[in-house]
Amino acid sequence: MTSAANVAGDGAPAMLEGIRVLDLTTVVFGPYCTQTLADLGADVIKVESPGSGDAFRWSARAAATPGMSPGFMAFNRGKRSLALDLKQEDDLARMKDLLVKADVFVVNVRGKALERLGLDYEAVRAINPDIVYVHCVGFGQDGPYADLQAYDDVIQAATGTATLLPRVDGDARPRYLPSLIADKVAGLHAAYASLAALLHRQRTGEGQRVEVPMFEAFSHFMLSEHLGGRSFTPALGPAGYARQLDPDRQPFPTSDGHISIVAYTDDAWSRIFALLDEPDFLAEPRFATARDRVRNQAALYQGMAALTPRFTTEDLLGRCAAAQIPAQAVRDLDAMLDDPHLNGVDFFRRRQHPSEGGYVEMRAPVAFSARPGIDPLPPPRLGEHADARWNGQPSG
Repeated sequence: MTSAANVAGDGAPAMLEGIRVLDLTTVVFGPYCTQTLADLGADVIKVESPGSGDAFRWSARAAATPGMSPGFMAFNRGKRSLALDLKQEDDLARMKDLLVKADVFVVNVRGKALERLGLDYEAVRAINPDIVYVHCVGFGQDGPYADLQAYDDVIQAATGTATLLPRVDGDARPRYLPSLIADKVAGLHAAYASLAALLHRQRTGEGQRVEVPMFEAFSHFMLSEHLGGRSFTPALGPAGYARQLDPDRQPFPTSDGHISIVAYTDDAWSRIFALLDEPDFLAEPRFATARDRVRNQAALYQGMAALTPRFTTEDLLGRCAAAQIPAQAVRDLDAMLDDPHLNGVDFFRRRQHPSEGGYVEMRAPVAFSARPGIDPLPPPRLGEHADARWNGQPSG
C-alpha cells in the first residue's frame, strides 16, 4: 500500500493532510510524537532497521506476527513502515530522497551517529532548507549530560521521581512509577513543538532545528508542583507538593473495594462526614476552624478511612454524587475495557488488523468540532511498505 489513509471519517481532509513526517525513532518517546501527528492526519513514514526494526516491536508477546507487540501497536498506528539499512549507500540515498520533500523529520538517533550518516541538521538543511528537524534527545545538547543515553528508568531516577513513593509510604527504597511516563510526556512535548515549528514556517517560510530533551521535559513536568518550598530564594521548605505526598490521602476502603473521594475545598469536609453518617465528627475542637482542619488533615483522612468500610462502593458513589463530592471507584486495569463512560464515547475501538486479527485501538482523546476523527492506517508490519513514497506535491 503506497497511499496514506489518515483522512477524516467523512472523507474531508484531516487537519494535517499534506504534512509529510519522516520518522526515524524507536520505542516510545519519538513514536508517541509521530503517532500524535498521524492522528491529526499527517502522512508518516516510519524508517526502521531491516530484520529487527523498532525495539519496542519485541517488548511483549504478539498475537500472530513476531514483532507486533501490543506496545508497538499502541504507538504506531497511522504510519507506514519502510525498512532501510542506512549503512548501505542505496538505502541512505533513499532516505535522503524522502527528506528532500519531507515537512518534518523526527529523529532520536544520537548526534554523532547522525553526523556519520550525513543526517545531522546542517546536512539535511542543505537538501531541504525549510525542513522542521525535531531531534528527540535524552539530555539538552549544551549540558554536561549531552552524550549520555536516556531511557524512562534513567530519567525517573535523574529527576527525583524515584524518590516520590518513599516520601509517601516511608519505605526508603527509591522506586520507579510503573509507567513509561517520562517517555510519553517527552513525546507530547515533541508533538506540540513540531506543530509550533510548522506554524512558524507557515508564517515566515523558515525551517528550524527543534531540540526536545527528555530530561528537561520531564524535570519541567514533575517539578511544576514538586519544586515546592524550593521555588523561592531563600527556600521556604523542602521540595515536594505536600498534598500529593500525604500518606493518608489515598483511596479509601469500602466493604467491596476501594474508592477515591476528594475533599478539595474546606467546605467539602462537612458534606463528606454527613454522607458518611457522622456529621458530628467535625465537632471536635481540633477541627474548629479552617486552619485547624488544614493542620489536622491527616486525622480527617484517617477518620474517613475508618468510616468508608461501612458502605459499598456503589452506595458511596451515589452519596458523593448527591453531595457534589468528586468520587470514583478504584478500577482494576483489566476492568478498563468495560468502563461505561469510555465505551459511551467510543474510546475503545474493536478493529481487525490485516495480519494480527482482532485488536483494541484507543482513539485520540482530543475531539475537534471542525473535523471528525480520522480512520488511521493499522500499525504496520516491519517493512510492510517497501515502495513507500510521499503522496501529492510538496506542501507550503
